Amino acid sequence: MSATITEKILGKAAGRSKVDPGDNIWVEVDVLLTHDVCGPGTIGVFQREFGAKARVWNREKVVIIPDHYIYTKDEKAHRNVDTLRTFVREQGLPHFYDPGTPRYKGVCHVALPEEGHVRPGEVIFGTDSHTCTHGALGAFATGIGNTDAGFIMGTGKLLIKVPETRRFVLNKTLPKGVSAKDVILRIIGDIGVDGATYQAMEFTGDAIAAMDVEERMTICNMAIEAGGKSGIIAPDDKTLAWVKARTKQPFVPVTGDPDAAVTASHTYDASTFEPCVACPHLPSNYATARSKRDIRIDRAYIGSCTGGKLGDFMMAARILKGHTVKVPTFIVPATAQVAEGLLRETIDGRNLVEIFAEAGCEDVAPASCAACLGGPVDTIGRTSGKEVVVSTTNRNFIGRMGSKDAPIYLASPMTAAASAIAGHIADPRDYL
Repeated sequence: MSATITEKILGKAAGRSKVDPGDNIWVEVDVLLTHDVCGPGTIGVFQREFGAKARVWNREKVVIIPDHYIYTKDEKAHRNVDTLRTFVREQGLPHFYDPGTPRYKGVCHVALPEEGHVRPGEVIFGTDSHTCTHGALGAFATGIGNTDAGFIMGTGKLLIKVPETRRFVLNKTLPKGVSAKDVILRIIGDIGVDGATYQAMEFTGDAIAAMDVEERMTICNMAIEAGGKSGIIAPDDKTLAWVKARTKQPFVPVTGDPDAAVTASHTYDASTFEPCVACPHLPSNYATARSKRDIRIDRAYIGSCTGGKLGDFMMAARILKGHTVKVPTFIVPATAQVAEGLLRETIDGRNLVEIFAEAGCEDVAPASCAACLGGPVDTIGRTSGKEVVVSTTNRNFIGRMGSKDAPIYLASPMTAAASAIAGHIADPRDYL
């Protein structure tokens, strides 16, 4: 019988030949991810339910990546990381990426696949809603709460309901100046922030096939902003090459059947997409960038799991090269590996750090989530008043980047860079 990629992955993890949407099944977990915000709570649940001396079900499958509140003087943030360090030491966990050491990586959703922990056909749970990012590599990946994570820590299993699949088919080719961020913002604008509630958002078509892995990660990252349980893209040769370059662990890719039933299918002509923004205060408040040229901005922010990958900075640098920004422009790489790439990658003989400096951007910040989640008052890039911000992050809720008075416009790296040059929301095609 035909099945979607999501149904096949979950069926395999449950040891069943067939599962259907709505089925409640126990699945075996391949990776449990947590970080400094939710890790201590997860550990607390685990030790309360399984005992203070209990051992995690599989040391190799627990990955802990502190990233949210790292570069701060906040004592409570430091206490959270200390709690993780103690637990890791007691449990002998090998996959802990400790801040302040050479092992530190940065934002978990970019670091997890960088370090080879994301593999096609596997099941990944993480204590962060943007865990859905990893569906870009053909895995079933979704965010969970501390209670579920604590249970997984002790058993390696979780009871979940199989989601329906909502398919998005993008035919033809994206125009110049349009990127994955513009694609997902338009989709969310069309279906709303609850349009795919508890559904697997499956992305396919010519435009998806043409994207590199990092761009696919951007799309799946924001599935949660439409209420999605997960985002997923079937693995292809690009996926397999990307994963095999980062892990020696065996894996079995899974693909769905083309005739599998889905709850809805949305077909787009990718050539009609435009650079866009999501206006305050919801990711669904879609508008073309050119229609918002009258919106003056006070700062631009290029970073986060959504917009802080190396490819994101390459796109921004192509816009910024030879121009000068009119507003403070923050450059925050998602991971230490991305930060190294800013020095390595060049455009016309200038590395990206040089291009950003010559354009007048702020100094490149250390890799972390930084202002994406607001954070402590000393967080890099955090707004403090009524500044209007154009940002490559994934959420523009009230107070999301610090100040409750700061309107946030979500945009692609190209649109954010163009807006920084113009001093107002701008269409990046004017600078290409």
